[in-house]
Amino acid sequence: MNEISALEKVIIVEGKTDKQQIQKVINEDVEIICTNGTLGVERLEQLILDYDLDHKDVFILVDEDHSGHKLRKQLSFELPHAEHIYIDRSFREVAATPEPELAQALVSRSISVDPIFLT
Repeated sequence: MNEISALEKVIIVEGKTDKQQIQKVINEDVEIICTNGTLGVERLEQLILDYDLDHKDVFILVDEDHSGHKLRKQLSFELPHAEHIYIDRSFREVAATPEPELAQALVSRSISVDPIFLT
């Protein structure tokens, strides 16, 4: 895989701890963007431009709570081509999701993960 296509995948998460949890399990070069909660229209437009999100494989992975649902809805509207990755509602937060569960959710969207998490 060449360097350009290696960063064609982008995962949008809410916070830094979500990003760190995902980085533990993924096994490929994926851009992970933290929104730090709900985005204003201008900030979202800037993210789309800065990361060229209209031309990349975008995945939305947010918490299963009110603010996560609100952000998912907002991102879905602005990035209709984005794929959704869901965690089990019982974990509520991406950062609190056990690595094997998270790995399974990522693999289901063709994101390469470290095989040690796939038990």
